[in-house]
Amino acid sequence: MTADELGFLYPQIDESLCVDCGLCEKVCPVFNENEIKSTPKAYAVKNIDENIRMQSSSGGTFTAIAEKILADGGVVFGAAFSDDFKTVHHIAIENSEDLYKLRGSKYVQSRIDTSFTDAKKELEKGRKVLFTGTPCQIGGLLSYLRKDYNNLITQDIICHGVPAPYVWSKYVELREEKAGANTTSASFRAKNTGWVKFSMLMNFQNGKEYTQPLSDDLFMQGFLNNVYLRSSCYDCAFKTIHRKADITLADFWGVWNVLPQMNDDKGVSLVITNTQKGEDIINSISNQFEIIEADLSEAVKYNSAAEKSVPHNAQREAFVTDFNIQPFGKVIKKYCSPDWKKQLKSKIKSILKK
Repeated sequence: MTADELGFLYPQIDESLCVDCGLCEKVCPVFNENEIKSTPKAYAVKNIDENIRMQSSSGGTFTAIAEKILADGGVVFGAAFSDDFKTVHHIAIENSEDLYKLRGSKYVQSRIDTSFTDAKKELEKGRKVLFTGTPCQIGGLLSYLRKDYNNLITQDIICHGVPAPYVWSKYVELREEKAGANTTSASFRAKNTGWVKFSMLMNFQNGKEYTQPLSDDLFMQGFLNNVYLRSSCYDCAFKTIHRKADITLADFWGVWNVLPQMNDDKGVSLVITNTQKGEDIINSISNQFEIIEADLSEAVKYNSAAEKSVPHNAQREAFVTDFNIQPFGKVIKKYCSPDWKKQLKSKIKSILKK
């Protein structure tokens, strides 16, 4: 796997070793896309444990699912920061004390590393496995396995797109330079300013803290404006209501219109069960939730990323060029500074709403 100029990994074939078996094409989830027949159900969900919900990006559903699998002697795979917080990798955990590593959104493409092969080994042992990731990562896992496992639970997300690994690592370095110390924690979805207007929050070894709402943080603005997503994210093959994963998790944006009684600005999960297996596990832990079934079309109405790829940012190519030749602080400020007109419009809307 070779990284491009933004740190996205792509497979490179050693032609001198290739035997032309064609297996890589046979298991590619994009080349072998199958029609998915499902009858998904949607739910608005809040974990009744307030502490877990506040530590989570939305309603705290993932934690409850993962704890169920761990209690049954299973293994949970998901995205975690490296020790220096500059990269994100898929890891496996086997006890609830480590769940904090996987909890919370990470807006960086996660390196799969050996997680597919590790998951298969656990499945062959007969252990329950919960594998979480983006829709394309779940598609890749299922194509790699090439058979169904009753002891496998898959959970994907409604994905906006994945930002570039090198951009995130440079951003961490920038924040550390300004703080004068190394990073000790990072959260893309801190709720110190609420769930809807979440914040980027980073802490450093010298006790300093960086926090900015999503509207003012340069990395979040670049992400949300599609400046440095993976090229395939602009034409994603996995955007559909009919998912391969057993369960789909997302923020229930628009819940204030669809089910206003559930909204307290502390986070509500949109849970979509795509298979009977997914429905069964949600039912088995429903006593841990405040949960209401929702109309599926209404539930995804305010989350267009469920079915549509994000538009290509016309400045992406210019960003990539400058990223490789100019100081990072200058580049991210040039391409990711909040649009003052949009900010003004947002403030006016907020005032009128109040």
